[in-house]
Amino acid sequence: MITAKEYAARRRELMSMMQGNSIAVIAAGREKVRSKDIHYPYKQATNLTYLCGFAEPESVLVLTPGRAQGECVLFCREKDKLRETWDGYRTGPERAVIDFGVDDAFPIGDLDEILPGMLEGKERVYYSIGRDAEFDRHLMEWVNEVRGKKGRGTPPPGEFVDVDHLLSEMRLIKTAAELKLMRKAGEISARAHCRAMKVAKPGIFEYQLQAEIEHEFIHSGASAPAYTSIVGGGANGCILHYVENRKKINNGDLVLIDAGCEFENYAADITRTFPINGKFSPEQAAIYDIVLDAQLQAIAALKPGAPYSGANDATVRVITQGLRDLGILQGDVSELIEQESYKEFYMHSSGHWLGMDVHDVGDYKIDNQWRVYEPGMVVTVEPGIYISPDNKLVAEKWRGLAVRIEDDIAITKTGYEDLTSTVPKTRHDIESLMAG
Repeated sequence: MITAKEYAARRRELMSMMQGNSIAVIAAGREKVRSKDIHYPYKQATNLTYLCGFAEPESVLVLTPGRAQGECVLFCREKDKLRETWDGYRTGPERAVIDFGVDDAFPIGDLDEILPGMLEGKERVYYSIGRDAEFDRHLMEWVNEVRGKKGRGTPPPGEFVDVDHLLSEMRLIKTAAELKLMRKAGEISARAHCRAMKVAKPGIFEYQLQAEIEHEFIHSGASAPAYTSIVGGGANGCILHYVENRKKINNGDLVLIDAGCEFENYAADITRTFPINGKFSPEQAAIYDIVLDAQLQAIAALKPGAPYSGANDATVRVITQGLRDLGILQGDVSELIEQESYKEFYMHSSGHWLGMDVHDVGDYKIDNQWRVYEPGMVVTVEPGIYISPDNKLVAEKWRGLAVRIEDDIAITKTGYEDLTSTVPKTRHDIESLMAG
């Protein structure tokens, strides 16, 4: 778990990057209605979680470097015996100071009264502008309240700075404690994928495999799927974000499963593709081997100092060459890459940052140049080939085939660590697991 000491260090680091005479306001995520009076399971705004670990809605974290009365103040819901009977435990301001290491805490109902005073005299406000229209409006009301006092020597903040940029750069580099949680998320997710392979058989429904995977998540201590699980049998695998998961998977089909759990606020993201009957056909094997080779070469390109684009370049090169060798693409490989002919079959990039969010924060380019990898970064590597069942320009035997292979890779001081290596991905190992 992330300790109170580490949360405090994160807050100090953020405040050290803020310019003088400034204030940061970090608002909680809002509860979202699913239907009538039923809400979706609550998910705290990841920036607020990152800075203090407080998980309840209706909360605001305020950081004011150098403030004599306390630099870190949390506003949260008060204790309420009746509401706690209906909706569950509330920490309350008094306990929040003890449990979350903040300097002070106040009821969220006092925000209108207290925050304008904290804004007085500050030159700039660090805030996630545009993320929450309602909170944006409230913040401007508080600033305007201070502006109304300007004639009495109380200047309002004159500048807003996007706090997301600072927090994104902090979150991009994972600490040892974060990597430990991500390893655990990867291990649980890997077991879930293995479980799906073991129970798979012709005639099973996509949702049944989804149930096996998500049972393993929760049974192993994860809080939830980190994203909506994708279980695409046959041609459904060609739909990149297929989440219907209602179809029967027929004998001879491949099934593409993209699923990962969230463990103590950190996500895993794994994709595996396997034959539902436990044996790859020659055509399935040919496509699969290209994708696996592309992934292995991309992973091998990951190391400190290497450009982010290197992994994607490797996947494009291997996939284009492989498709040409199979006769699916025709022409010179270099020209096919230049013309982006591969995009009909491989239309996404090789991966993305991973962390508290599945598609995690962090710039991919700096000053229009690909950034280089640093120890502590975590990236997915997920090449794929998708041949539409409606593509009449390829031989019928290839149509409807879809393969994606994805793992979570942490950059280390000397190279990389595969956080999801315990789920098999060679054809031999997959077939052996399914046969066993």
